[in-house]
Amino acid sequence: PAASIISQILGLLVWTLIAGTEYFRVPAFGWVMFVAVFYWVLTVFFLIVYITMTYTRIPQVPWTTVGLCFNGSAFILYLSAAIVDASSVAPERDSHNFNSWAASSFFAFLVTICYAGNTYFSFIAWRSRTVQ
Repeated sequence: PAASIISQILGLLVWTLIAGTEYFRVPAFGWVMFVAVFYWVLTVFFLIVYITMTYTRIPQVPWTTVGLCFNGSAFILYLSAAIVDASSVAPERDSHNFNSWAASSFFAFLVTICYAGNTYFSFIAWRSRTVQ
């Protein structure tokens, strides 16, 4: 849960830094915005499920598998979005756009690292659950 909260904060920074600029002039930022907002919303959802312990009331759902798939897909798509974000940052006349895009790229890589860690721990939990 701590990594989810960190992912939430950093993911929020990624998409707000981009949304506060004229990102529509660079089509690649559409992909970054989609990934950042999509996984931010899903992470909020899963965090609420965890905090409210809803997962205990729905035992039919294989939560360890769901967590592994979610974190694995978030890692892969966030990695691609971070690479696209970093490669789309170019100096321009408006330094606000450049600074915001550069910062969003930095935070996108931090979110990628968080999701990679979450994927690793989800895999460990999934493997121990399936061995039993």
